[in-house]
Amino acid sequence: MLWLSILSFFVAAICAGLIVRGACSHCSVYGENMPQRFHHGDVPRIGGMAVLIALLLSWSAGMLSTAFLGDMSALHMRPWVGWFMLAMLPAVLGGLAEDLTQRLAVRYRLLLTGLTGALGIAFLGLAVPRLCLPLVDDLLAWAPWLGMALALLAIAGLPHAFNIIDGYNGLAGMVAVIICLALAYVSLQVGDRALAALLVSTAAATVGFLVWNYPRGMLFAGDGGAYIWGVVIAYASILLVQRHSLVSPWFPMLLLIYPVWETVFSAYRKLVRGDSPGMADALHFHQLVYRRIVWGVFHNDESRQMLMRNNRTSPYLWAFTLLTVLPAVLFWRNTPVLIAFCVLFMVSYVCAYLAIVRFKVPGWLQR
Repeated sequence: MLWLSILSFFVAAICAGLIVRGACSHCSVYGENMPQRFHHGDVPRIGGMAVLIALLLSWSAGMLSTAFLGDMSALHMRPWVGWFMLAMLPAVLGGLAEDLTQRLAVRYRLLLTGLTGALGIAFLGLAVPRLCLPLVDDLLAWAPWLGMALALLAIAGLPHAFNIIDGYNGLAGMVAVIICLALAYVSLQVGDRALAALLVSTAAATVGFLVWNYPRGMLFAGDGGAYIWGVVIAYASILLVQRHSLVSPWFPMLLLIYPVWETVFSAYRKLVRGDSPGMADALHFHQLVYRRIVWGVFHNDESRQMLMRNNRTSPYLWAFTLLTVLPAVLFWRNTPVLIAFCVLFMVSYVCAYLAIVRFKVPGWLQR
């Protein structure tokens, strides 16, 4: 598993470096008037391509290792990994197409992530088998197609959730690394080395990308990168719960509660205002942290000031993520505790959001 992660890291870092060196003069101009833009200049938005190349190469190498060494291989990466790679491509390639052209409408990208969900169900047999809620579990047992529908909803939605929180240097990438490592830890606890290898190599490839993304912001992940993280984590979460009855389905839910609740809450507040849930705005939680908390950086150079504030925003959200990841890892088998932490996070998020909007942030957070 170590050599697979090293391979994944170096391939991603090298490919990302080549993109930075060769794509700056060819990158699409991202409109200066876009509300989610928090940087100056034109920066390549195809960092997801480097992550994708690293994953395809490292996972293929892992499969070849298992094929040649058989039981002697510690990875146990069977042919299902190939179906995993094939099924994720529609969503990822759609994200990359948007990054290159900026002309692929949201509805088409949603259709492609839905296709990736359908392929995951067809190729890997993905379905949510239980929610550890008596009446709901009885319903899922009576109508298995409901579990498939839940899996389709999760796979189609999570890539867009990661895309929403991908607003500042290192934010979505580090959140993906933390979640992948947490999933890998529990996978190892239940003896699923192949799934752990996929997740650790995904984290390693993401770190290779982050070399160029944080703190200097020389390369962005774009929709392609966000979709990779969303699809891989959604697939892995469902497979982990599906294969191992010890793992509570609320374990991945608590791990992912930040991007998921950010998406749900954003859709709610837009609908309340009479706007479309798909309309971009600058009122996401991480953007409020940038505007209302990370404000005490002053330099004459406007670009440098924006970059430093951008970089100082992400650690606030990394800490926010760890507040859910740590209890999830500690109580990955305890459904009532996991549900309680999910509810606690949602309440805390809304309270924190309202406090920031109303300028009631504690002074120590602004220093």
